[in-house]
Amino acid sequence: MKKPLKFLSAVAAAAAMTMGLAACGSGGSGGGGNASGDTITYWASNQGNSIEDTAAKLKPSLDRFTEKTGVKVKLEVIGWPDLYNRILTAVTSGDGPDVLNIGNTWAVTLQETGAFEPVEGKLLEAVGGKDRFVQSSWSTGGAPGKTPTSVPIYGLAYNLYYNTKLFKAAGIDKAPATWDEFVADAKKLTKDTNGDGKPDQWGFTVAGASVQQNAHQAFVRGLQNGGELFDSSGKPTFDSAEQVKGVKQFIDLMATDKVIAPSDAEIVDGAQKVDNLINGKAAMMFDQSPIKNFTARDFKDWGVAAVPMMTAGATGDEGTQSHVAGINISVFKNSKNKDNAFKLAGWLTSDDEQAYLNKAFSSLPVVNGVTDKDPAFQTEEVKAKQDALANHAKPMPLIAKEGQMETLNGTAMKGLFAKAATGSVSEADIKAALADANNQMAAAQ
Repeated sequence: MKKPLKFLSAVAAAAAMTMGLAACGSGGSGGGGNASGDTITYWASNQGNSIEDTAAKLKPSLDRFTEKTGVKVKLEVIGWPDLYNRILTAVTSGDGPDVLNIGNTWAVTLQETGAFEPVEGKLLEAVGGKDRFVQSSWSTGGAPGKTPTSVPIYGLAYNLYYNTKLFKAAGIDKAPATWDEFVADAKKLTKDTNGDGKPDQWGFTVAGASVQQNAHQAFVRGLQNGGELFDSSGKPTFDSAEQVKGVKQFIDLMATDKVIAPSDAEIVDGAQKVDNLINGKAAMMFDQSPIKNFTARDFKDWGVAAVPMMTAGATGDEGTQSHVAGINISVFKNSKNKDNAFKLAGWLTSDDEQAYLNKAFSSLPVVNGVTDKDPAFQTEEVKAKQDALANHAKPMPLIAKEGQMETLNGTAMKGLFAKAATGSVSEADIKAALADANNQMAAAQ
């Protein structure tokens, strides 16, 4: 694969980022680089419980593809902490796969490199046209007004998940609908169960060191409080009064409300957060797709509800409960096996494979009508996620430096959680941290 014709400075800046970004969590069964003849390479994101689990679940679909088309697929599943940097390396070196998954929040940044095939012509025909897709998911494929360079494959959204056994023990009979109810319930659920004078059961658990998950919450909590990360002219507003209020609500869960374990400030991997819920160390969490973990652990004492809002029944920006989360698929522009790469993109987004893959990975089909045909997508959990994605979600800002935006906001919150774990955090501390992030973002534009 040749070096891309268009390589922008935005990618060089992105390469310096230290976070492992994702939408929506080494090793694998193949290497990078284009294959030849009737073999194509596919870099898949880790959607399962492990690299091996994801590969095992993808294999039946890829085997069916080979049987149908005669095209073999050389698969490598790449973990989320490594995937973004692997893609950037492939862009700069020209040594990448034919087809790959991306976190949908990276779409505009990667589009700016010019390294990926526009979704038009043969590729658009292969996936059946944009009208087949859920509109909110399709909108994540690239910058507004430009031809997208990625197609949705897995849909995700945040929900509130809770431990029903702990709720029952605390006398709570339904999930909170508003933020005030949520905080009140979290306090009831924070307990000293072993009598040593310190809480060992917490109302809420969070991956406080996850830059990505922190950035998602800065986005959602800001919108719920009337804020936004950028104004209408594109100027960053990370430190507006509304954004500060929203971030403060989230940090206060540890710093002031004392419903999050201080040790959560060190959690990077969302899987640890899920473990806390399963093990009864925490009663609630916000997450995109923990069902696969629940199933693997035979955990049945769980419930699901919408992420609380400031006012029950809120709509518009103030009714935002999630960003439009999910995974997209792209084709490298200089693939030597482009026609076969298009076939794979079409296959993975076909109705039957959308049903199979999204059942396997506890995510949402991104093609219209698929959920109506399969009982697996009629559960309470799936319906809650569908409602969030369709009615209470907005895409993260579709800008070329989206990755840098996530890094700056998420890192600021990571530092605030670390401070909260060992002491107090004032509104002035939060304002200062977000102002610093805002200034760095403005300087980078």
